[in-house]
Amino acid sequence: MSDTTSFHPGSPVTERAPSDDAALADRVTASLAEIRGEIGRHVLGQDDVIANLLITILSGGHALLVGAPGLGKTLLVNTTARVLGLDAKRVQFTPDLMPSDITGAEILDQDDAGHRRFRFVPGPIFCQMLMADEINRASPRTQSALLQAMQEYRVAQAGIEHALPRPFHVLATQNPIEQEGTYPLPEAQLDRFMLRIMLGFPDAAHERAMLLATTGVEGAAPRAVFSSESLMAAQALVRRLPVGDKVVDMIVNLVRSLRPESATRAETRDAVAYGPGPRAAQALMLAVRARALLDGRLAPSPDDVLALAEPTLAHRMALTFSARADGASLETMIAGHAAALA
Repeated sequence: MSDTTSFHPGSPVTERAPSDDAALADRVTASLAEIRGEIGRHVLGQDDVIANLLITILSGGHALLVGAPGLGKTLLVNTTARVLGLDAKRVQFTPDLMPSDITGAEILDQDDAGHRRFRFVPGPIFCQMLMADEINRASPRTQSALLQAMQEYRVAQAGIEHALPRPFHVLATQNPIEQEGTYPLPEAQLDRFMLRIMLGFPDAAHERAMLLATTGVEGAAPRAVFSSESLMAAQALVRRLPVGDKVVDMIVNLVRSLRPESATRAETRDAVAYGPGPRAAQALMLAVRARALLDGRLAPSPDDVLALAEPTLAHRMALTFSARADGASLETMIAGHAAALA
């Protein structure tokens, strides 16, 4: 993958980047600050959510956005796609949605000479950013259509594999309030999401500003700050950032301490039904690098692990029935284990 990029707002890759990653990181960080500001200008009161979403994308991963209706999840995804210069599509997941409605289908086609052949018609998944709206409303069969795409970045149809555009990100939304008529995401699919990002209600000042900004004359549309080429170069830079032994050991020890098979605390072994797997450790390793770059740092610190442990690990774990009955919380457990290792 080329590391060449100009990182001018909205410009494609046109010049060779300096060999020194520190200089490149300074330029990327400046663009990321502009990106955060542009998204925050349209999505008010969700600064932490915006940061975690950008961390996910910089890491090359997928995000699960969880929040009540009306908090701006769709606006957030659409705005982010425009600012990053990505081709985005949206699929509303419903109980009658079929896998082919997402991935595409083979149709029988006839040319002008009368010859018939099957032709693959790509579905909406062939984009750079797919919004899977209310993903838990579709059946498990339809949900599983995303598994190969999210992990291998290709779709198999009629024995033929079709590569997806790069970069490729799935941003799925889920309503935590209404669970009637929904299908819980299976553990294998939850593990594909790098971060689970919780959206809360904005504070009074941001809600007031939101009312004034959205109920008057239509404002300016988001402008592109990045391009897909610039984003892929930034993603490559994230993977080259060094990680100190202390941070690596903290990630390894944290993940292992939350597995009942290797936990040293008896209360953890009794409370956790299953813990985070190796993919969780990989996700956390990439996420702390991306957070460091987003903040203008060249290497992650234990504070990055503390900040990202819960959104990276909580959806990859489950409590036992007795622990849930006793009021145990995964968030509290993860925070306690991470703080003990910091």
